[in-house]
Amino acid sequence: MKLDRLLAITMALLNQTRVSATELAERFEVSLRTIYRDMESINLAGIPIISFPGSDGGYEILSGYRVDKQILSIDDFSSICGALRGAKTATNNADIDGLLERIGALMPNKPGSFDSSVSLDFSPSPSDKEKIKPLHQAIKELRLVRFEYWDFKGKESLRTIEPMGLFLKGYAWYIYGYCLDRNDFRVFRLSRMADPVVLAEKFVRRDYTLQDVERQFMSKADFNRVGATLRFDPAIRTRVRDEFGFDKLTINADGTIDVEAKYSSKERAIQNILSYGVNVQVLEPPEIQEELRIIVTEMLSHYS
Repeated sequence: MKLDRLLAITMALLNQTRVSATELAERFEVSLRTIYRDMESINLAGIPIISFPGSDGGYEILSGYRVDKQILSIDDFSSICGALRGAKTATNNADIDGLLERIGALMPNKPGSFDSSVSLDFSPSPSDKEKIKPLHQAIKELRLVRFEYWDFKGKESLRTIEPMGLFLKGYAWYIYGYCLDRNDFRVFRLSRMADPVVLAEKFVRRDYTLQDVERQFMSKADFNRVGATLRFDPAIRTRVRDEFGFDKLTINADGTIDVEAKYSSKERAIQNILSYGVNVQVLEPPEIQEELRIIVTEMLSHYS
């Protein structure tokens, strides 16, 4: 703990012109006497500390003394800080503030250099946000997690997992880990989880990484299994561009938009197509056209 505090104090001094002993004592929740001893230790380590008396007094590192900060460029520092701020929007991890301060202490002394030109906001939905904090804690403490889960087809099951990591993909948050009910690694979407409980029982982390998850699950997933030719009303062209990409669109003379869409399953295709309401027409294939006719007929029966 003392070594961590000495490092943090050194970073604070590198990052600020002058810091008072009282401020440091409050920040690290120690006595003034402890701070005085810490300053002596830092001095003995070869970092020149100067003390200033009076109401505006405090401690500074000798002017001109700097740790070599040229390992990374300003753009590198800005990118790292931008990513860390984005991570904090998701996890609300207070430790990130300390990490940002330590990184800031190593940045070249240039006005505005701490600002990132790219802002990343990974803020989850309110429902997912309530789950992320305990799940993140369970991952760090190596504790089992139990929860109810609904898969894409609506099948419900009770799962207990060894949580290993959280990740964001396609605007959705996921957790991966070893499922004790399936005796294999699994990925779970947070929005389909209910009532996650962190158990007291601990586990030994298995040799498995997020890269392994991508290799195992993404190689199995065939995201282009089902194709459909869709024609969209020009009134929703912005949404169509957002979802399919401008280079995938064919603009017709009447303003309608044709897209060769690809889906991982017929169910996902139907779900997506229905979300466009009357603003889409399925040109191909016939089986999806027929499926939509059945669904729309059933929907009409609710209002007859």
